Amino acid sequence: MIYAYDQLIPHKIIDIAKNMALAARTAPKARGTDNLEILIATNSELKKLAECMQQISERDKVAFFTRDAENVLQSSAVLLIGTRYKALGLKNCGWCGWQTCQEKEKHPEHPCAYNLTDLGIAIGSAVSMAADYRIDNRIMFSIGKAALELKWFSNDVKAAFGIPLSATNKNPFFDRKPI
Repeated sequence: MIYAYDQLIPHKIIDIAKNMALAARTAPKARGTDNLEILIATNSELKKLAECMQQISERDKVAFFTRDAENVLQSSAVLLIGTRYKALGLKNCGWCGWQTCQEKEKHPEHPCAYNLTDLGIAIGSAVSMAADYRIDNRIMFSIGKAALELKWFSNDVKAAFGIPLSATNKNPFFDRKPI
């Protein structure tokens, strides 16, 4: 059997996105507590994501959301990683701004410092997997914000990032026009 490059790539990128999700899931987490939620968007969901990003761009007057929306449309898949804001029950930490985890829990819209640290480590593990496969990618806040507004994550996920994936002759996520 003979396979053409264009036939293989979309399926292979989805497989790599799954590997990236595994890398994010197995990344080290504080106290072994997993507050992450991981999703993969493909096909028509990419168009919905880009449309939401465009709406945010116009509503909030943030031009880079339009540029990033174009990048989503140039991708074969987007890995989405978000975190819940839950205290870990540590003693005498205070990194969140409150003295105790019990005090922090009275402020559910405020993250535990470890939630965001674990999110960053998971994203780093995911993009290192993409690098192993030489898949073009870029970590984007704008994608995560749109996914949150679309309510793709469960309600308790409060922060998210997206990682668009592409395998073309030119990296669309870095070789792009400035705003």
